Amino acid sequence: MKHIQNNISITYLKFIIMTTTTKVILGLVGAAAVGAAVGMLLAPEKGSDIRKNIKDQAGKWSDRLNDMWQNGKKTAENASSRMQTEM
Repeated sequence: MKHIQNNISITYLKFIIMTTTTKVILGLVGAAAVGAAVGMLLAPEKGSDIRKNIKDQAGKWSDRLNDMWQNGKKTAENASSRMQTEM
């Protein structure tokens, strides 16, 4: 029984670390997106070109974040399944 408790504790700890890592990555991605948007706003281009660039970049960032979210969701589901089968 103690082995199962230790194994669950290790799995839970890995899940928490993964969650913290995900938060850091999302924070960095968000900061980069804001930096890119500010950089485009300060660039000497026509307003319509800047708006198009921001729209394009926002779409790319949205796709990347969606991919990261789906990967994280799959990882959490796999960890949950493994925990349930180990019990």
